[in-house]
Amino acid sequence: MPDLGGMTQVVAQTAPSDTFVTLSPHWGWIIVFYFFFGGIAGGAAFLAAMLDLFGNRNDRPMARIGYAVAFPAIVLGGPLLIVDLNRPERFWHMFIQSETFRPMIKWYSPISVGAWGVGVFALFVTLAFAGALAEWGRLPGAFRALRDGPLGKVISALTGLGGLFVAGYTGVLLAATNRPLWADTPLIGLLFLLSGVSAGAALMLLVGARRANAGSVGWLGDMDAYTSILELVVLVVLALSLGSVATEVWGNGWGVLLAVGVGLVGILLPLLLHWRPRLLGRMSVPSAAVLVLIGGFVLRMVFVLSSEAI
Repeated sequence: MPDLGGMTQVVAQTAPSDTFVTLSPHWGWIIVFYFFFGGIAGGAAFLAAMLDLFGNRNDRPMARIGYAVAFPAIVLGGPLLIVDLNRPERFWHMFIQSETFRPMIKWYSPISVGAWGVGVFALFVTLAFAGALAEWGRLPGAFRALRDGPLGKVISALTGLGGLFVAGYTGVLLAATNRPLWADTPLIGLLFLLSGVSAGAALMLLVGARRANAGSVGWLGDMDAYTSILELVVLVVLALSLGSVATEVWGNGWGVLLAVGVGLVGILLPLLLHWRPRLLGRMSVPSAAVLVLIGGFVLRMVFVLSSEAI
């Protein structure tokens, strides 16, 4: 009978990391899109809350657009996660114990904490969006209380904090698994957080650049640029820190796609258009926004699928 234990030991010794002998969770395109929409929702909600809490009345239109971006993004992302479950109809077991019907909270489980975090975020972003709809005249005036006074500030603050959590937790979830690349660096959460804020800003600019105050548009463009620069720095540090793992996982087409799709298309070209807006005139802002969104999607695609390919 073959010595399977010895074979495993040999593989572990020759692989760049012991994560290369683990089983794949079989995550595919559904999870890629879930991570992408979650990043946008979290980033847009955080930026909208910043405008509400620290901006002035002229910033409120862009803040409303931020909530209008975050709400449908999380509405699209949540069902994707449920569909990817082995038993989608039992997703409620993540929140409620089937025997006692008490809350199911496992503080030691990133999946359980993430599910509750997304759920709480969805609640507050819904309240913020309802207040925005009331300001637009799409809901009765009583809902404006969700955007005004102390209650509005509390909802904005909790929505912003929830947005930061949702934008970054998907990367932390990857790092909590024992899979190649994902478990070999603690920086994926920070990388996804910065990418989510950048993508959220990009979609807000794409939707509201011609509808909002010029000061809000300028601030949002600067935030997009700053987070993109930090994202590039973190991505480079992450790749260098991986050492032989990066060579094994990205020493192929995945590495080329990461460098071109994220580094060049998603970060460097948008930064060039931000610093030289006359290159494309009126099309500079929307073009840069589209490129950032492409880069944000490619980033998640590469991180999920390149590890799954091992």
